[in-house]
Amino acid sequence: MKNKYILTIVFLLLSICSTVFAQNKTIDSLKRVLKVTKIDTSKTNLFNRIADQYKESNPDSTRFYASKAIALAQKNNYLTGTADANINLGNAHIILGDYNKAKIYFKKAALQYHSLLKDSDSKSLKNGEARALASLGVIYSEESNYAAALEQYQKALKIYLEIGQKKNISKAYNNIGVVYKSERNLPKALEYFKKALAIQEEIGEQAAAMSMTNIGVIYFEQNKLNEALNYYKKALKSFENSENTRGLALLNNYLGDYYHKTKQANQAISYYNASLKLNEEMQDKFGASLTLYSLGQLYCDQKNYNEAMGYANKSLAYAKEIGVLDQTYHTEKLLSDLYEFQNNHQQSLAHYKEYIKAKDSLNSIENNKRFVQAEMNFEYQKKEALLLEKNKSQSQLLFFLIVGVVLLIGLIFVLFNRRQIKRRLTLQKEVAEYEQKALHLQMNPHFVFNCLGSISSFIVQNGTDSALKYLSKFSKLMRLTLEYSKGALIPIDKEIESLQNYLELEQLRFNNKFEFTIHSTERVEFNMGLPPLLIQPFVENAILHGLVPKEGIGKIDVNFDVENNQLVCTIKDNGIGISQSKKLKENSVKAHQSMALEITKKRLEIMEATISKSAQIEIQELNDGHSNGTKVTLRLPIQYF
Repeated sequence: MKNKYILTIVFLLLSICSTVFAQNKTIDSLKRVLKVTKIDTSKTNLFNRIADQYKESNPDSTRFYASKAIALAQKNNYLTGTADANINLGNAHIILGDYNKAKIYFKKAALQYHSLLKDSDSKSLKNGEARALASLGVIYSEESNYAAALEQYQKALKIYLEIGQKKNISKAYNNIGVVYKSERNLPKALEYFKKALAIQEEIGEQAAAMSMTNIGVIYFEQNKLNEALNYYKKALKSFENSENTRGLALLNNYLGDYYHKTKQANQAISYYNASLKLNEEMQDKFGASLTLYSLGQLYCDQKNYNEAMGYANKSLAYAKEIGVLDQTYHTEKLLSDLYEFQNNHQQSLAHYKEYIKAKDSLNSIENNKRFVQAEMNFEYQKKEALLLEKNKSQSQLLFFLIVGVVLLIGLIFVLFNRRQIKRRLTLQKEVAEYEQKALHLQMNPHFVFNCLGSISSFIVQNGTDSALKYLSKFSKLMRLTLEYSKGALIPIDKEIESLQNYLELEQLRFNNKFEFTIHSTERVEFNMGLPPLLIQPFVENAILHGLVPKEGIGKIDVNFDVENNQLVCTIKDNGIGISQSKKLKENSVKAHQSMALEITKKRLEIMEATISKSAQIEIQELNDGHSNGTKVTLRLPIQYF
């Protein structure tokens, strides 16, 4: 718990840039210039600069001068001055603890800078937008909305990287590291602290010493003690060229913690005393209380209870004086334990009660903080709703006016584009036809590959003499296929002739393993057509997966008919059926994966889209108790060749 507060101080130290004396000197100088300035835009800029100078010491003055700046900027329609003033007002409300108002001002500023950047590529405007986004990140981080904080910091970082502002890039990296540290994502925190340190060392930034300290703290919490000590020593050397006494005091305290944990008591005491001396010289009672507590805990661990008691009592006195409940809570617990070890049960109980009281107060503060936050969110939402309602009536009139103009433009647009739409539809149809042809051409090599495989198998099984007869039939089949495959349709009689040849070839290959019939009803007209190579893949599947594994002679029936104004093609076999075929495939190694079925489905989809008529495929497993088989039904739109 104590580390949480220590690290908060560490990270805040990184943003301290100048002493109060130097700040007051700058403010006085700006006020003198303001008195003699006549141009409104220049006065606006001076108001904003004075407001910015007050932000760390007097938020009320920041708000006062920023309000003057925004009033003058709006009067002169000076958008840059308005955006700068919104940044200052946001900073004032952050320090005053009104996060909801601060968010409103920062969001306004971000939008204003972004709007200005549409007509300009100014680095100053980009820097302003990044500042607004980073400030929003600070608020979200304080509200423990770490996801939103990271989002804003990353946006700001992107802009800083674009404009090459290394100092602000290192600050953005540091802020992102703080968020990851708060989320207990120590590896990510370490990554960003190291990025910040690399830039600080490159540009000679004094804050590098504190970044080294922060990295050491991460390693310490990860129990990587050697790495922690390495960075602590680097920081110690870096502090030699720095006037950051508070940072050095903190580092000494961390070194004390390191040596305490590694059971090097004398070293730990030496660094704790060095930290205590620096804190007391600065009259930093919070830092002194923390170090005194650490010394008390060390002596307690050594069972030197009298020595520990002195440090613990002094730590408690400082903590109560400055009203730090968290430190009071820890020190009361330590004192209760010390009195218990000394068998002083009465004092132990008294301090334990104070410990519980401090703990309850901390919990109460945390709960109140959550309650106030919820209340502020509710008030903000309520105000937004009222503002929305107020603008609604004005928006409605504007809306109807815009709708009328849009409808008029839309009517003109529709009339103008009717011919264009017609032309586009024609082009889409042509594209679909070309896709259909492309799929036809995909089927050709697929079909040839399968046939050549069949020839190879046939030659191996039956010898070259029988293969001549097979090749003769194959040659005739290929002539038919090549003749019609380039077209969109093939006549029914040619499709039947092609299937006849193919089935005879397969009969030769498999030694008359099956019989087949091809039948066409009188309703099928001679000039009806269908896409080429559409039926053959299903016949092939019936033979290879249905009939070949079957014991005995199989049969394939191919029928063409017309039903409900559709050409219906049925391929029916009495093979082993779909289920049995799948089981056989699971226990065997597939030589290749057929694409025919997928290509066929795609061809049917394109056919539907092209001619706007239904094209369906249905595959059924047949099982009447006596025999199995498969039935494929293709329902195609009637087309004429």
